[in-house]
Amino acid sequence: MANQIKHFYRLSYADRLAALAQQRKLTSEQVTTIKQNATQVSDSLIENYLTDYRLPEGVLPQIRVNDHDYVVPMVTEEPSVIAAASHGAKLLMATGITAQISERLVEGQIIVASAEYEQLSQFVTVNQVAILQVANASHPTMQNYGGGAKAVTVRQLDAAYCSVDLQVGVGEAMGANVVNTMAEAVADYLRQHDFTIIMSILTNEGSHQLVTVSAQVPVAQLAKAQISGAEIAKRIQVASHIAQIDPKRAVTHNKGIMNGVDAVVIATGNDWRAVEAAVQAFASRDGQYRGLSQWQVVDDQLIGKMTLPLPMGLVGGATKVLNLVTVNRQLSNFQTTQEAMSVIAAVGLAQNLAALLALVSEGIQAGHMKLQLKSMAMANGATPTEVPLVLAQLAHQQSINAQLVKVTIEKIRQTKGE
Repeated sequence: MANQIKHFYRLSYADRLAALAQQRKLTSEQVTTIKQNATQVSDSLIENYLTDYRLPEGVLPQIRVNDHDYVVPMVTEEPSVIAAASHGAKLLMATGITAQISERLVEGQIIVASAEYEQLSQFVTVNQVAILQVANASHPTMQNYGGGAKAVTVRQLDAAYCSVDLQVGVGEAMGANVVNTMAEAVADYLRQHDFTIIMSILTNEGSHQLVTVSAQVPVAQLAKAQISGAEIAKRIQVASHIAQIDPKRAVTHNKGIMNGVDAVVIATGNDWRAVEAAVQAFASRDGQYRGLSQWQVVDDQLIGKMTLPLPMGLVGGATKVLNLVTVNRQLSNFQTTQEAMSVIAAVGLAQNLAALLALVSEGIQAGHMKLQLKSMAMANGATPTEVPLVLAQLAHQQSINAQLVKVTIEKIRQTKGE
């Protein structure tokens, strides 16, 4: 490219910024914004660093999980997410949300080119102890914390390739580096025994990191306006069923759940892309994409249940680098990764309940647009002091658009000038 900046990655931060400003004709105000949001820590964290891209962080003030109350930091740019999570958590406060985790193992894969599946499978079975010893020797400290390689199995992928799957306990760590190191050590061991290795790396699939959350709410608490709680509970059950039979509905159903899940995962400094990848794969594990949660009316209770994978940790990655992650750890008071996984899944279930409740009663837009109005006001030029005035004037409008917001702002300014 004629406009490419040569050896960009070699430039100092100042030269990097100057080169970009000149090439892309950035204004002095834009350069100032970049500088104001830049930090030395982040410059060391990623390549070709420019600035920190900030997202709003709020707090879910109370959610009850396994008989403990938590404050949960949430990072999101979408209006209504935290409000919905708070509403759902409040509805479920009486009995709380129950979370269960049967195991937490991170898996690595060694892909082997082998038309002889039986030969490979037999070799791994006979040498399982040796293979686990090789894996653990590559990262011996994990066993000090009760972790380490736990099991190894073989799957045939097709006529030409197999996967040797290594399950590893990683303690409180995210586990990527640990598992990759162990997988590469096992790959070397297999090479020494004449197997052809294609690659070795962890999988983010997450089937050994599943969290199941369940909760219930009396149907009477769901009543809204002229609609009885029993009728709303019945509608939520139907909406849940639709997400099981229609992939198009399931995608939006699950997106609402991930509004809450991702917001907390980001706040903990974890890899939310890994979580998303695992969850979306899990949602289609039987060949059809389905809703993650299910709600059912039993007697006078609406009962919800959800299982999802949460590949994450409290140690590693950016958890010790980003200052706000440390603050958020203090706010949430998560002591273990399993505790964090339990609360994050619970937030997703609470988020889902609030979304379904709004959807089957007044409609999703009623509450959403009230909160969205703040963003619309700022996007259309309202100052922080003008935003409350815009909200007050448009509070009872049924249909709000950008033009109406602009006109309202102008009227407010004209009134001030009189």
